[in-house]
Amino acid sequence: METTMNAYHIKVNKICASCKHKECLGDGTRVCQKMGLKVEQKYVCRQWEMADGLKNAGLQNGGVVRLRETKEIVIC
Repeated sequence: METTMNAYHIKVNKICASCKHKECLGDGTRVCQKMGLKVEQKYVCRQWEMADGLKNAGLQNGGVVRLRETKEIVIC
């Protein structure tokens, strides 16, 4: 699984769960807004883009907060 870092040095897995274009339906199904397909949590496509919330992970009250160790950030 490929990972990338945000501006605050937090590792983010490149999967559908961390993508800006995912949409979670009421029944828990994920839909890619770019492709219009139902996808699994760990699916990744060429159009992956980091979700806005993950771009700011590690930022608190206008200052950068360094986390000692992050196991995993899980998004719906």
